[in-house]
Amino acid sequence: MDGSAIEITTHASIKGITPADWDACACPEAADGRPIDPFTTHRFLKALEDSYSVGAGTGWQPRYLTAQQDGQIIAAAPLFAKGHSQGEYIFDHNWAHAYENAGGRYYPKLQIAVPFTPATGRRFLTRPGYEAVGMAALIQGAVQIAADNNLSSLHATFCTEAEALAGAEMGLQPRIGQQFHWVNEGYGGFDDFLASLSSRKRKNIRKERETAHGFGGQIVALTGDQIQPAHWDAFWQFYQDTGNRKWGTPYLTRNFFHFAHQTLRDDMLMVLAIRDGVPVAGALNFIGRDTLYGRYWGCTEHHACLHFELCYYQAIDFAIAQGLARVEAGAQGEHKLARGYLPVPVHSLHWFADAGFRDAIARYLVAERDAVDQEIEVLTSYGPFRKTDREEQQ
Repeated sequence: MDGSAIEITTHASIKGITPADWDACACPEAADGRPIDPFTTHRFLKALEDSYSVGAGTGWQPRYLTAQQDGQIIAAAPLFAKGHSQGEYIFDHNWAHAYENAGGRYYPKLQIAVPFTPATGRRFLTRPGYEAVGMAALIQGAVQIAADNNLSSLHATFCTEAEALAGAEMGLQPRIGQQFHWVNEGYGGFDDFLASLSSRKRKNIRKERETAHGFGGQIVALTGDQIQPAHWDAFWQFYQDTGNRKWGTPYLTRNFFHFAHQTLRDDMLMVLAIRDGVPVAGALNFIGRDTLYGRYWGCTEHHACLHFELCYYQAIDFAIAQGLARVEAGAQGEHKLARGYLPVPVHSLHWFADAGFRDAIARYLVAERDAVDQEIEVLTSYGPFRKTDREEQQ
């Protein structure tokens, strides 16, 4: 590396960046196995774009960012111009209301994120050896784009803790939220995990699993070529049911699952409950190098405890069998606590053009971080693990 100039470019389509160039920054480790983060791969972002899940009319307008030095792309970021705050999971609705009540225009804003995906991963994607200079170039470039276009703000959501610390040193404002993750402590099987729990929680989980498996059918876990096109027809019904109830309208289009089958099925674990030959419920997970990411769930029939089994216990089974370090169970849900998923912090970074608003947000974030830290501590103390084990871990 030398001190030659770095050129920042925005791209209205991921197709303007070759998969080799993008993935050299997003997942260089995939040259010898799975990517750490399946969601920042070229193929995942392209599936979102090709399916029109992002783009015109969605409020997620691609503005992919690249930094190039000496003719080589050294860094990239999944940047979007946002016309709303939907599908982000680290929400700023209150900030938008306050900004607009004060006479400002909050939207459009810039967002460095994977759309509709509350999963932690690198957001400032750099080739190995360019981590510091690449991240600095991306942040400076994104802030300059926001300033040049009179945009209110820039946000990077579900970034890593290391990125949050580095971004704060560069003048961005760090924010902390929380999720519930399951951690694999080297368990040999599900019974080993149960043995680490208090007696009452252990009995409750066994009862829930027994109840779920009594729904009148079978539960199957499918990956790769085991996932057939017909399975997506069923899963689309599940996804629509959940999307209509939670968001009013599903974020992903039906075509996303068509493209996902073509290019992403090796990155997926689909768990289905099948009764009389017909899928009646399902959960979809993405597989990273050391993490299983729970993403979507839905059903056409309601059966007691089936949600817990398909989303949480089957995920733990798979993680143990594959030697994965953790399961990230997505956004929200304190009900996950009793099932072995403990609260952990998640990180984001924020920049505001208006100095007065920036100062007000800074004060808010200090109080919010203290509150989140306390909540994580309290919730952890109510976790299902035997007290002696938890004390040893601490």
